[in-house]
Amino acid sequence: MLPRIDWNALLGVSCNRLLDGADSQGKCNSQGKKRGDLEYFALSQTTKNEEELMKYRQITQEERYRISALRQAGYLPAEIARRIGRHRSSVSRELWRNCSPWDGGYRPSKAQEQANGRRSRSRRNRRFHGTDWRRVEGMLRQDWSPEQISGWLGKEGELAMSHETIYRYVWRDRAEGGDLHRHLRCASKQRRKRYGRYDSRGRLSGKRPIAERPAAVERRQAVGHWEIDTVMGVGNTHCVVTLVERATGETLIGKLRERTAAELNRRTIALIRKHPGKFLTITADNGTEFHSYREIERATGVKFYFATPHHAWERRTNENINGLIRQYLPKRSTMAQVSQRDCNRIAKKLNTRPRKRYGYDTPEERFHGA
Repeated sequence: MLPRIDWNALLGVSCNRLLDGADSQGKCNSQGKKRGDLEYFALSQTTKNEEELMKYRQITQEERYRISALRQAGYLPAEIARRIGRHRSSVSRELWRNCSPWDGGYRPSKAQEQANGRRSRSRRNRRFHGTDWRRVEGMLRQDWSPEQISGWLGKEGELAMSHETIYRYVWRDRAEGGDLHRHLRCASKQRRKRYGRYDSRGRLSGKRPIAERPAAVERRQAVGHWEIDTVMGVGNTHCVVTLVERATGETLIGKLRERTAAELNRRTIALIRKHPGKFLTITADNGTEFHSYREIERATGVKFYFATPHHAWERRTNENINGLIRQYLPKRSTMAQVSQRDCNRIAKKLNTRPRKRYGYDTPEERFHGA
C-alpha cells in the first residue's frame, strides 16, 4: 500500500492558495501575485539566488512528486522549474525522459524507478577488471583494431566497452612502456594520383572494361566476384599478389618471386584451384603483370575485367585490404624472405578478424557459410 502523500507539504503552499486568484476569463488561468504571498517570495528568491540554485544535481524523489503536482495543477515546465529551484531544461528533460509513451502522463514513482535503472546501468558504475583487460590485450596482440574488439565483444554479449576506452588503455600502456600500440594499424601515406596523365605502364587491346561487368557484382550480393592486385617490396623483384572477394572480404595472398605475367598467372591459377566454385569474375588494374589474363581465363573459366586507369575507387575493396596487409609487410622493406606460408598466415589473420560492415562477423565465416 502506497504511503499517503502530503501534497501541501510537497508544494510548500496549500493547493487552494495555488489556485487563488485564478480567473477563468484570464489567459491560461493566470493567477495574481501579491507582495507578501509565499509564492511571490519564492519567485523573487529564485531570481536572486539563481546561480546558487541552478548548480547541477540529480533530481530527487521529493522533487519528482512536486513536479507531478505542479504539472497536474496546469503549470508549464518553465514555471515548475522556478518553483522548485531548477533550470527549465532540467525539468523539460525529466518530463521527456520519464513521461509515459502511452498517455503522456508523468508518474513520480515510475520516474524514480526509471532513473534508478539508468543510474545502475551507467558507465560510471561499470568498472572493468583485470580479466576483462587480459581478454582485450589478447585480441590486440592478434592485431584486432579497438573498433573490431568493441564490436565483437558487444555482439557476443561479453563486454560493453567502447573503442575509445580501449584506445585510452593502449595509450596509457604506451606511456608506461608497454608495446600494445605496436599492434595498431597506422594510416599509410596517401600517394597523389596523376589525373590526366598518359598511362605509361603499357597498353592492352581487347580487354573488358569494368563498365561491362554484371551489375550484380557492384551490389555485392553473390559470392564469387574478386578483385586482384600486387603489393611490392623494395630492393629486389619479390612481391605478393592479393585477391579479395567483394561480398565477404575473404582474402588470398600469394608469394611472387618476380612481378611478371608468367609468375602471377602461375600463382593466381593455383589459388583459384584451391577454391573450386568460388570464382566467377576478377577485376584488375592496368598493370602489365595482368596482360596475360587470358591464360588464367582458359585455365579456370573465370572472366577478367579491368578498372579505369587511375580510378582506384573502382577497386576500393582491394585497396583497403592492401593497406591492412602493409601492417605485416610494411613499405620500404624487402619481401625476399617472405614465404607462401607467411602469406597464408597473414591471410588467416585478416580473414578471422571481425568486420564492422558485416555486423562483426568474420570474412571466413561469411565465405565458407555462403
